[in-house]
Amino acid sequence: MFVSPTKGSVTLEDMILDLHAFVQAAPDAQYKIVIGTDSHTTRKYTTLITAVIIHRIGRGARFFYSRKNSRPLNDLRTRIYKETELSLELVDVLNRKGMDQLLSQWPLEIHIDIGQQGETKALIQEICGWVTSVGYEARIKPLSFGASSVADRFAE
Repeated sequence: MFVSPTKGSVTLEDMILDLHAFVQAAPDAQYKIVIGTDSHTTRKYTTLITAVIIHRIGRGARFFYSRKNSRPLNDLRTRIYKETELSLELVDVLNRKGMDQLLSQWPLEIHIDIGQQGETKALIQEICGWVTSVGYEARIKPLSFGASSVADRFAE
């Protein structure tokens, strides 16, 4: 299940239909599709939030997110790898479920919650290399709003 701030809980199929309808409402506009995951860890579990954003450049956006809980992921490297893995897995699912036309037509960015500041700096090369090796654009902070702003907002 996915959650939309405007539509509430929706199925994967309904989310895909809504994303298609969003593009069909303004077919001449330019779009960017963003997928990003962020997490929050407590002693009992880690909550992982994956956001799907379709940005009608200069004219708004629509987003959905899904929530998944796992055992606590206390190691930063493990958590960042899991976040990236969930983002890439969602791209594969979306391709199989009918979004392949949109994903091939518009730029797809994988937003990763890492940056030049702090502990995650050491992970930039390997995580970005992983994302680009499977054919997607990787964005890190401060450009990774899909993970560091949208998904982060729902992670706690």
